[in-house]
Amino acid sequence: MAEKRGHSVDEIYRVLADRIINGVYLPGRKLSQSELANELDVSRTPLREALNRLQESGLAVAATNRGMEVSPVTFEETEQWYVMRVLIEPPIVAAIAGELTSGDLKKMADALRRMQDSAHRTKDFQDAHHAFHDVALIHYPEYIREMIETIYVKITRHQRTYFSRPRAPDEFCDTDRLLLEALVAQDGELAKHILEFHLLDAALGLLLDADPDYVPKALRLAAQGLGIHFACNEKGVPDRPAKLRWVGGAVDNLPSMRTSNVYYER
Repeated sequence: MAEKRGHSVDEIYRVLADRIINGVYLPGRKLSQSELANELDVSRTPLREALNRLQESGLAVAATNRGMEVSPVTFEETEQWYVMRVLIEPPIVAAIAGELTSGDLKKMADALRRMQDSAHRTKDFQDAHHAFHDVALIHYPEYIREMIETIYVKITRHQRTYFSRPRAPDEFCDTDRLLLEALVAQDGELAKHILEFHLLDAALGLLLDADPDYVPKALRLAAQGLGIHFACNEKGVPDRPAKLRWVGGAVDNLPSMRTSNVYYER
């Protein structure tokens, strides 16, 4: 950043958000206005507004006697962000399956190819993965779309660890390929169940990789509400891979799927 007064709030926000999401600014780091103004070579007024936006998006928090700092990352919070996604997104995707155009589907196919090509480059893979799902996201109702976009940002902070495992990108590609095939066929119900599988897989992988003894109470509760059961031990920790079962059936065309975290058998 070269000119002290030549940067908009949006530009400053994007720089700060990117540094937080990518771990340049770690949780608990003090966001001193004077230090950041000098570091980014920007004036205080747009910087202050950008910091307020960081707080609104959950990336920063106001700390007593410390001003503003990078917000903490907790597994309980991330689990509940996934709960919101699994409750909201699959039924919306089912409803809009017939609205996706040939152009939309081509964009998804292109993003899937980029995912495959960048499987061992974490950030590139994540960008392509987001692009894949963003195609459907633009068809969501406005306020729901904005909420899901905010959740994406928060989950990305945790995903850096998850995507360090070489097998995770391959598994994501396999599941997203099945999702794309269901959308091409305009089979909304099948797309709904594949996305449920995908989100539960991503959530459990992220949580259990970091803490193998983590008990995902909120995720299990949400799954039960959706009529999905996944196997756990006596302590409530999911088996890996945990067998998924849709209670009551009604998923006859759902193919067998398996990842390191969950599996479904017809």
